[in-house]
Amino acid sequence: MLLSSISQLIKDKIKINSEITIGGWVRTKRHSKIGITFIILYDGSCIHDIQVIAYESLNNYKKDILSITSGCSLMITGKLVKSPKKLQKYEIHASKIKVLGWVKNPEKYPISPKKHSLEYLRKVSHLRSRTKLISCITRIKHNIIIYIHNFFHKKNFFCINTPLITTLDTEGSGKMFRVSTIDLKNLFFDSYKKINFKKDFFGKESFLTVSGQLNLESYACSMSKVYTFGPTFRAENSNTNRHLAEFWMLEIEMSFANLKNIMYLAEKLLKYLCKKILNNHIDEINFLSKKNNINLFNKINKIITNKFIIIDYTNAINILIKNKKKFNNQILWGKDLSIEHEKYLTNNYFNGPVIIYNYPKEIKAFYMYLNKDKKTVSSMDVLLPDIGEIIGGSQREHRIDILDQRIKELKLNKKDYWWYRDLRKYGTVIHSGFGLGFERFITYITGLCNVREAIPFPRTPYNAKF
Repeated sequence: MLLSSISQLIKDKIKINSEITIGGWVRTKRHSKIGITFIILYDGSCIHDIQVIAYESLNNYKKDILSITSGCSLMITGKLVKSPKKLQKYEIHASKIKVLGWVKNPEKYPISPKKHSLEYLRKVSHLRSRTKLISCITRIKHNIIIYIHNFFHKKNFFCINTPLITTLDTEGSGKMFRVSTIDLKNLFFDSYKKINFKKDFFGKESFLTVSGQLNLESYACSMSKVYTFGPTFRAENSNTNRHLAEFWMLEIEMSFANLKNIMYLAEKLLKYLCKKILNNHIDEINFLSKKNNINLFNKINKIITNKFIIIDYTNAINILIKNKKKFNNQILWGKDLSIEHEKYLTNNYFNGPVIIYNYPKEIKAFYMYLNKDKKTVSSMDVLLPDIGEIIGGSQREHRIDILDQRIKELKLNKKDYWWYRDLRKYGTVIHSGFGLGFERFITYITGLCNVREAIPFPRTPYNAKF
């Protein structure tokens, strides 16, 4: 049996007065005194629900229909007709309704029709996609992923699957999740009283990746333009609305490209995605605007129409020092910007997207290109209003002598990076790249206040339940 979807009905892909069969879940239902039941059904294919009219002449009306509650799954056959109500386009007059799954103890159903807080919904992550809000976000995310792949395909980038398990700390922060099959109750130690990882699965201390960048660079240095899109992991004990322990990153690497090239590409990418969203997802943006009490059209359009302000780190620090606003975090040249500094620059001073470049080398990773001043590196961050940093990137250090110097300065083990250093020994080339925090971008587009709603099953400190 070929089922119709609500999305097909809304898009006028099925003729009026056709007999159709549709499957879905009950959002609400209402019984009238004249023997008619009105069922609001959703199937997740679009943001819209559809009303089903069930008459008492149905052979299972008293047995089943009167007992239906929110959350029940139904298979409905009936005639598609125009709705007399202004707020809905069509409705279905049912000729047959089959209850596929009942809700046991309806009074305890976690996703009842009443409004639930986002905090509550996180406690039932396995069911929260049944709400309009979460399903709406999920559909938008799906389409943005498609747009990302289309964008890079048209620009002749190749998608590379980089490993999730690594022995290298890409960022040099040490905040990584260890991957091991060692029995914690029966540890083996070496002569230095350290755990002997030679007996572990990979024969060496291994971790979940914080970035696919280093591996991606190896393919960029042979295929010119590449990208990867997948999960990354940070064992950072940050319980904020901007941080997750497991999140998705879009990472790109380009050979024969410098810092200016990737700043241009990052701006082009964000504008492209925002145009696609406004052109193709009006209903979702309308719904989210009302739900979050924010004009998302203006917010998203700000990315499209505003030229990104490009300033260097030193000028950004000077702007922050000269302003009259008091910050909780101290402003000093050589320190990283905090979220309150980023928001001041984007929300107040420039009122739009900002790209800050040439950060001090002490606060950036070892692989970034050292500038002539020997104090800064060719790095950049893209900041968006309300969100702050959403993209981080740099020109990569392609000179092996300087790369070795930076590895030494940061007290990293040179032997661990032998293959990464090979890229500088065998046909080295100027190359650059950046990473986009996917969930942070979703929060900007949807007006969410917390990245925990931008991922199906959020992983945060002390939370990995589902």
